[in-house]
Amino acid sequence: MGTFTEEALLTQVDYAAAALEPMGTIGEVLEAASSGRVDIGFVPIENAIDGVVRDTLDALIFDVDLLIQREVVLDVRLHLMAPRGTAIGDVRRVVSYPVALAQCRRFFAERLPGIETIAANSTADAARQLGEHPDRHAAAIAPRLAADLYDLVILAEDVADFQGNQTRFVAVGDAGIPPATGHDRTTIVCFQDADRPGSLHGILGQFAARGINLTRLESRPTKQGLGEYCFAIDLAGHVADEVVADCLRDLRASLADVKFLGSYPAGGRHAPERRREADAAWRDADRWLSGLRSQIIGAADNAQRTNRDDSR
Repeated sequence: MGTFTEEALLTQVDYAAAALEPMGTIGEVLEAASSGRVDIGFVPIENAIDGVVRDTLDALIFDVDLLIQREVVLDVRLHLMAPRGTAIGDVRRVVSYPVALAQCRRFFAERLPGIETIAANSTADAARQLGEHPDRHAAAIAPRLAADLYDLVILAEDVADFQGNQTRFVAVGDAGIPPATGHDRTTIVCFQDADRPGSLHGILGQFAARGINLTRLESRPTKQGLGEYCFAIDLAGHVADEVVADCLRDLRASLADVKFLGSYPAGGRHAPERRREADAAWRDADRWLSGLRSQIIGAADNAQRTNRDDSR
């Protein structure tokens, strides 16, 4: 409890109201969703600084058959926290998840030179350890939620070296594709017949030819041999969109395999606004097209003839 994953999940009203079951690892979450023990699994998949979360991506590619239902983008803010009564000058050791520690190197060098860093299983676990076993010479790097849960005080806010850090989380289930919203993302994995010159260019050409924007391209070892890779791709659009469907059809016909990981509403701060704009643009275009079709010579006569025929 008290992780960034929980922070992100609590921003989703319907998920926050459900019965929540915390688990120790990403693999446990995905296995629980795959086996049906839980309806939805919620896990991190990408960080703005450290890139893809490999445990999540590899499990979705190779270990389970789950579909992404939605994505949630969370602003990641790391804070230095300690037991009550601790001053920043008292701190000799800092505990946190290794990735979080790595993102605070500049802060340590400037404010806590010579500090000892200790790895924990998660940022929240670091805060929990410190809350349960107070040490006036120790501090944790964790989200604000963890400080509230484990009765710690924040000694320094926003201690990460790079501001604007974000993590993308995905909700996964064993079936179902959410309907298109006008601002969606689709995730697929492309497997090649063989590693040959121009193979990746051929895959990317399918998207370029249709004007489909790729938002992420990640190569991952297939675990079948050295130098053998598959490509995990995020693209703008939904499988219900004709242009996306046509692209997926051609890829499936020309490659050894394509694994579909989901079409789902795109997340982010501006996602609702973009969905409203897309909906308004579609309605305007539909009215425009209807106006054009109404001018087709004979269209009105055909409609009248159809009305007369229907009245007999």
